[in-house]
Amino acid sequence: MYSIVLVDDHAIVREGFKRLIELEPDLEVVAECRNGDDAVEAVGHWRPDLVALDLSLPDGSGLPLIEHLLSVHAATRVVVLSMHDGDPYVSEALRRGASGFVTKGVAPEELVAGLRAVMQGECFLSSDLRQRRTERPNDALDPVNRLTAREREVFLLLAGGRTPKQVAADLGIGQKTVYIHRASLMGKLGAGSELDLYRMATERSLLPTTV
Repeated sequence: MYSIVLVDDHAIVREGFKRLIELEPDLEVVAECRNGDDAVEAVGHWRPDLVALDLSLPDGSGLPLIEHLLSVHAATRVVVLSMHDGDPYVSEALRRGASGFVTKGVAPEELVAGLRAVMQGECFLSSDLRQRRTERPNDALDPVNRLTAREREVFLLLAGGRTPKQVAADLGIGQKTVYIHRASLMGKLGAGSELDLYRMATERSLLPTTV
């Protein structure tokens, strides 16, 4: 049974999503939240498999909340459900660590398919967003752009040859925290070693050049 936390400030919307999701025998909504504070508390308590997050919340944008929720429980995956469908919203949500972005105008079965895809480790965009991107290049689905800001820092330091101990000192964080970020970013990137990280960073010209 997959556990899901719904975050949307409209009770009617939450109820509709809940009824749709719970038609599936292996999906369960364990908490409903109307703002960011409630969402953080719910993720800390339930440690859910997935958070379905609206971007427009009464206490501010849901974009910064993505990273906050992942810092509470790194194994939780976040899918954005939003009326906002502009590329900047989508790209920024993925950059901050969201695993999917579904617009609220899609068919119900596509929403469920998106939740399932994300829980299976995929990055999912609803069909209207995918169609918009087919005729022009876009790097929003590059797995590197799915890293959180902190994961990106750890990624570049490890790719540059720093050890986890050195990364901890560089960033002023605990070595255990470095290993947590390392495991998360390697999972997102499909990397198996620091050599893979180096290769991915050099392919994207992300490492400083030496003279």
